[in-house]
Amino acid sequence: MASSTSQIKVLEACLVTPPSESPDSAVEVSLPLTFFDLLWLKFDPVERIFYYELTDVTPTVFNTEILPKLKHSLSLTLLRFLPLAGYLTWPSHAAKPIILYTPKDGVSLTVAESDNSAHFDDLSSNEMHDAFLSHPCVPKLSTSDVKASIIALQITLFPNKGFSIGCTTHHAVLDGKSSILFMKAWAHICKHNSCLLPTELIPFLDRTVVQDPEGIDIEYSNNWSSINQASGDSNARSLKPFPSREAPPTSVRATFKFSREDIKKLRERILSQLDKVSDKKDTEAIHLSSFAITLSYALACLVKARGLKSDDTIMFGIAADCRARLDPPIPTNYFGNCVFLHVAVLAGSAMQDDGIVFVAQKVSEVIKRIEKAALEGAKEKVKKVMAIEPAVIPVGVAGSARFEVYGVDFGWGRPKNVEVTSIDRTGAISMAESKGESGGVEIGLVLKKEVMEIFENLFVSGLKHV
Repeated sequence: MASSTSQIKVLEACLVTPPSESPDSAVEVSLPLTFFDLLWLKFDPVERIFYYELTDVTPTVFNTEILPKLKHSLSLTLLRFLPLAGYLTWPSHAAKPIILYTPKDGVSLTVAESDNSAHFDDLSSNEMHDAFLSHPCVPKLSTSDVKASIIALQITLFPNKGFSIGCTTHHAVLDGKSSILFMKAWAHICKHNSCLLPTELIPFLDRTVVQDPEGIDIEYSNNWSSINQASGDSNARSLKPFPSREAPPTSVRATFKFSREDIKKLRERILSQLDKVSDKKDTEAIHLSSFAITLSYALACLVKARGLKSDDTIMFGIAADCRARLDPPIPTNYFGNCVFLHVAVLAGSAMQDDGIVFVAQKVSEVIKRIEKAALEGAKEKVKKVMAIEPAVIPVGVAGSARFEVYGVDFGWGRPKNVEVTSIDRTGAISMAESKGESGGVEIGLVLKKEVMEIFENLFVSGLKHV
């Protein structure tokens, strides 16, 4: 297992702006935050890295061919995604924060080079490796009390191995779906050397489609102001995120795969076990999508790997995409946040032999609750999230198999690996479509090394004998 001994040398730090000759970039743009955005105002940024394998990429090829194309296409893409070139601010006269773009604003881009190309193989593989090895490949998001960048990018060269693109985004401006929409649009423009985008990659920026007759946005803004003051911050409108939870120094990162056949067999096993302990009505009612099955199996393995006692609890959260669930529905390419968090408690008693059935029923209950009323309890959500007991272990889901992250091709092929780096701070399970098989799913975790070894054994042996 590789350790974090490589050095990343910064070659350039610059600001990439939309084309100045375009009249669109010369106009100030202001967008309000909706309550979907404000829910995430003080949360950590989301970090994601795309690894591209190119064994013949020398520093000369990188600097003369690849980097100029990436920079030029990024500038063209920002013309379509102007809010990303701006920043988040909370004016003194405004009841809530806004996104503000002014002419000559741009996105921070760092260009770097690794002095240890061999680490590319570790970083881009599924195998267990030091969780901190990838940290130098993601940029920091500039944030102060009064102003916060929305996105930062870093391109890192691994000579004769490939390159990575690290993307850090402010969760209060865009959700995972919108983040990947931007990456796909940038990749499309770069690959096709054209500023024309297919309809599905054109962002829908009109925030008025999110209706809020109850004033949930102002409720959330007031909640965050009160929380800032209660935590001793002299600025009630501070945009600084809460201090991050640092992962233990012995943490490792690994990716695990579910084949389509694995998911099919797990579904059959759950239904078979339910037939023995439940009536037919319960068996028919359970929600067993690929998402529900893979999450349930991962949670069951995680509870056992952590060695939780029966009275210990994990609180798992599912961020449901509400675009199609609103009345009326909003466009699938709506750009911003449109996810709502639903949580449930999982007791350590899931360690029993049929733990996946127990967990699957819990996950199914949450999903059916989402389908019935996606925004239930919305007005009190910030207060409830902040009231979670410190002893409860939070586990969220970062990403989705529906994002199709392995389709982000800039013209040099599909990514060899896509990592959600920030799960080492949040404790979430990352999820994506399988890069090697249609219908498969892959998950990523960061755990203490000894816990990851137990998880790996449970995961692999469990699928082998399902």
